[in-house]
This record gives sequence, structure tokens and C-alpha cells, in this order.
Amino acid sequence: MNLRRLQYFVKIVDIGSLTQAADVLHVAQPALSQQLAILEGEVRQQLLVRTKRGVTPTEAGRVLYRHAQLILRQCEQARVEMIAASKGLTGAVSVGLAPGTAAAGLALPLLRAVRARHPGILLYLNETYGSTLSELIMNGRMDLAVLYGGRTAVHGLAFQTLLKEQLYVVGPGSMPAPPDDVRLSLLAETDLYLARPYNVVRRMVDEAFAGAGMSARVVAEVESASTLTAVIADGLGATILPESMARQIVASCDAWQCRIVDPVIEAPLALCQSDHLPLSEPAQAVRDILLELVATLPGNLLGAS
Repeated sequence: MNLRRLQYFVKIVDIGSLTQAADVLHVAQPALSQQLAILEGEVRQQLLVRTKRGVTPTEAGRVLYRHAQLILRQCEQARVEMIAASKGLTGAVSVGLAPGTAAAGLALPLLRAVRARHPGILLYLNETYGSTLSELIMNGRMDLAVLYGGRTAVHGLAFQTLLKEQLYVVGPGSMPAPPDDVRLSLLAETDLYLARPYNVVRRMVDEAFAGAGMSARVVAEVESASTLTAVIADGLGATILPESMARQIVASCDAWQCRIVDPVIEAPLALCQSDHLPLSEPAQAVRDILLELVATLPGNLLGAS
């Protein structure tokens, strides 16, 4: 199987159009179609379905697309590491940091440390929600991520718990604040703005309410930190967040935060990486620095792992 044909195939699927892919790849469309036909002949499967809107992968095409991404990534890692063997650590390393987590504050120290120790490494930082980051790692498009999760095993991913953050209810100053600690049962009638159900923190909140024989009164689902802050500032309702993000919102507007007890809910912050793709040497070096920085955070669990 030809690597160039795999590269062409991945680009076609990413773009969803043979014509546009040909433009991006600087290949004539008939030549690109011929390469695709050869690839389909090699694997003896139809890989793409042509539609009026472009092309979409068949089931066999989706399988090949996933494996092709991993194959091409490993080939690129091999090339980079061969160069690095004689020139010191060089290459690109991608790290995801879930926003609103204790790890988000590590972005600047991580940039400084990597720049000082390994100037040949090009560090890419991505701050987005944990579900997106884990998918990127699973697809081989990101090396590492720090996110909430790791309580349950996920095929394709490995987690190392870094620390645990307790969950807090955050409300606007216009709403009467409960005591420093608030029982979960007292929040049953509170209008809540939470993330979507697939979000790890949202799942933990739903499980806690269900365990108490209740359900959260969710009036809207918000996955934007800036919108959530605006919601609290406008007095529309409350939210439930890990302590670090709760502190950020309280510091930026007229709001209060109270720790949830009975039950106490703790969100595990974990380092996530592929469970089957080895890290490149540059990525391993960045991982080591990241763990060093986490070890300076209060309450970290690295010594216990």
C-alpha cells in the first residue's frame, strides 16, 4: 500500500470533495481519481461514495481512514526522530488543556520550560473541551491532554490521575448565597446552566443528583466559558463547576461560590494519551516537563501514583 495514496485518501476524506482535495494537493483531479481507484483495487473495497455534495467514506473507508491517520503519524514521527538523533530534540508536540481546569494555568510555564530546555520543539497548545481533546488523541492528532476524566476505562486512551477538584455551585450576586457548604438536595429547585451530558463534569453532577433520587433542573446547556460567565453576571441562574473554574468566574463578575457537600463531588484531572501509540521523543520530553509542573500544584496525586 502506497503511503502517498494514503495521504491523498486522508485529505479527500478531510475535505469531502475530490475537486477541492485536488486543488489543495496540487494534483490534477483525473490523476487523483486514478490514485483512489488504484487504492480501492488494492484493498478490494469501495472506500468513498460520490454524492451531489461531494464524497463520504463507506464503512470500509472509515476503517481505513482511522488506520491511515495512525500510519502516517508514525511515519512522520520516525522521520522527525531520525533527524532529532543528530540535532537534539526537534519536532512538533501538541498538548490539549481543558479550559477552566487547574492545568489551564500551566500553559505559560509549560511554554517557558519547553522553550528553555528544548528550543527545537514546536509546541502547539489547544484549549478546548475534554471530549474534543480525547477524540483528537484517539485519532492520533494530538499527543497529550490534561482534562477531567479517567474514572472509567476508554478504549484507545490511557489516563494518569494528576489531582482532584471538588465541585462548587456558582451563582450571581443577585441570588441569595447559601452557606460556605451547601447540600446537593438544596439545589434541586435551582435553575442550572450546565455542559452537555457527554461532558465528564456534567455526568458526575447527573450521577450525584440521581443518587439522591433527584434530577438537576437544567434550563440551558452551555459549553462556552465566556457565555457561562455572562449568564452568571446577568443573574439568569447558577452553574456547577470544579473549584478552579468557579474561582475564575467569581473573580470576573459579581458572583459567589459554595462547595457542594452531602455528597462531596470530586472531578479527577488526568493526563490523557494514547494507550497504543508510543510518544515521540519530543512528546515524551514535554510530558516529563508537564508532570514536573503539575507536581508543584497543591493537592497533586503524583506521589501517590
